[in-house]
Amino acid sequence: MLLTETELPADSSVGRYTISEVAARTGLSAHTLRWYERIGLMPHVGREAPRSGNGQAGRRRYSERDLGFLEFVGKLRATGMPVADMIRYAELAREGDATLAERHRMLVEHREEVRARISDLTSCLLVLDYKIDFYGACTDAEKREGEATE
Repeated sequence: MLLTETELPADSSVGRYTISEVAARTGLSAHTLRWYERIGLMPHVGREAPRSGNGQAGRRRYSERDLGFLEFVGKLRATGMPVADMIRYAELAREGDATLAERHRMLVEHREEVRARISDLTSCLLVLDYKIDFYGACTDAEKREGEATE
């Protein structure tokens, strides 16, 4: 089951995963992860506190909650949700429970768009299946004719 922002347990603001670990786990590039942060999709990613001399200050650290949200965002992307809508959803999520109805409305509307696309694709698949069957029957008949003449 996919967990979203309100279903995940709260954790500290600084997670344990580096950007390279998250990239490896999610299949997203480090560039994409930084872009998500820049555009406001994930501006809450924690940063390491400065420590004297270790060169680790300010490095991104992703939490389990961040990973869950990235998984959810991945599903939204795969279903064709525009980036602007994903950003709006993330903004609403950060505002808390007062926005539950708006987030619900957004997801219901998107679900209807996905269902419409699935219906269109199902129709296209039927046409492809018909053509494949038609051409398969034609090539089978040609093979039989060729075998009969030998």
